[in-house]
Amino acid sequence: MVGYKDFFNGKRITVLGLGLLGRGLGDTRFLAELGAEIIVTDMKSREQLRESVELLQHLPNITFHLGGHRLEDFRDCDMILKAAGVPHDSIYIAEAKKNGIPVRMSADLFAEFARVPIVGVTGTRGKSTVTHLIAHILQTPSADGSTPAREVLLGGNVRGVSTLSLLPQVTPNTIAVLELDSWQMQGFGDARMSPQVAVFTTFFPDHLNYYGDGAGMRLYFADKANIFLHQDESDTLVLGEQVAPFVQEYGYQNKIRANTILAGAKNLPKGIALKVLGEHNRYNAGLAAEAARALGVDDETIKVALESFPGLPGRLEFLREVHGVKIYNDNNSTTPDATLAALRAFGDTSNIILILGGSDKGLDMSALVEEIPKHCKSVLLLPGTGTERIAAHLPQAQTCTSLEEVVADAFAHAAPGDVILFSPAFASFGMFKNEYDRNDQFVALVGKM
Repeated sequence: MVGYKDFFNGKRITVLGLGLLGRGLGDTRFLAELGAEIIVTDMKSREQLRESVELLQHLPNITFHLGGHRLEDFRDCDMILKAAGVPHDSIYIAEAKKNGIPVRMSADLFAEFARVPIVGVTGTRGKSTVTHLIAHILQTPSADGSTPAREVLLGGNVRGVSTLSLLPQVTPNTIAVLELDSWQMQGFGDARMSPQVAVFTTFFPDHLNYYGDGAGMRLYFADKANIFLHQDESDTLVLGEQVAPFVQEYGYQNKIRANTILAGAKNLPKGIALKVLGEHNRYNAGLAAEAARALGVDDETIKVALESFPGLPGRLEFLREVHGVKIYNDNNSTTPDATLAALRAFGDTSNIILILGGSDKGLDMSALVEEIPKHCKSVLLLPGTGTERIAAHLPQAQTCTSLEEVVADAFAHAAPGDVILFSPAFASFGMFKNEYDRNDQFVALVGKM
């Protein structure tokens, strides 16, 4: 089989979507340095993408077509490298396919050329935590010293990580652990691939602004289902208990060929004490434990690793305590179900000052609205299209004009023993470049208090 260096050298590749998260940037730079001729096209302008463009413009084999797309860039090339979020009905992808040009994504290309065991994790909620939990377990040597830490490459939907550019780090001992969102699962589906160990965490309404109402949930599940559709009997599927009813509802029960393990918190090693809060994280850890068992890790090592896992930034992350007020950053909760889980993680308490709001994703807010009064002494809202929809159901909530104002007001409402919880329940579009920008701004503001 041709190695990746020879494969990409001299190829004419159109990169559809550069973005500012670092993944498109890393993929583009990696391909250009291998000798590919690159056209980068994005709907955003050069000024909007200035940070990414400045890091690439020294490379002579990259041409930028920004501020819109050109059909000709999807006709005369050898491959399209597609970013996340490209619409299903994109005329540009249709043009490429009409001309017989393969459309690929970073994660599935990596899997094809790495030729090492792939652990893939998808789901609406929990996939980041489960992915990092699995990597943490694999990187923990066995308690008796008989098994050293495994050689792990962490990629997929990970901040700032270009999955393709991990290829030079691959060795015969590598295990790749990839967090895979629904768009990256599209890529695996197009390539007719699935990971050898697949984990499907949860399935909740999300991205309906992308998939649409009505049949949107079915389309969303269809993308996610690529995590197992191309597995065979030698592979393993760790299926979260919450997901199993949807497999039946959407007619996929006869499409699973892998050895399937139905998993949840009940699959944790006995007597375990986790650092991370919430029943949802016990569920996540149970799924990670089963994935690790499928890779031959013993229960004692799994227990030691899970108990030492500190959690992830932006996911019920404890930032600091100020004058007896504890501050938690749950920035990555961009759905009502995620914010519900965050509120419940604090148990039977009503001393939370909740910060939420942002860009609407078309999701049902009724359960969250009902739960908020049970846990929150006050609610502060960030502006956005989603905020406009939920504010009418939270008459006591205060809408602020900026993140600076909302953080200041949260402290004004707080007393010793209270909790300030930043758990937006909405996307970051509008006020922020992306969810990481929102995260970083919140952390910086709290650091100054």
